[in-house]
Amino acid sequence: MLETQAYQCPYCGEAVDALLDLSAGDQQYIEDCPVCCRPIVFELQTDGIDWTLDVRGEND
Repeated sequence: MLETQAYQCPYCGEAVDALLDLSAGDQQYIEDCPVCCRPIVFELQTDGIDWTLDVRGEND
């Protein structure tokens, strides 16, 4: 199940959308900001229905 979640880049502050795959369970991964290209750490916690997404800078 895919969901879209808006987040704010911890570096440049731009609002961006992330595509989340809730079927894979809890996840931690790094993606570059599509605006400033800095690495963002994503922490997704989900039970397959409800989820929380935390984003932070790589060194935070």
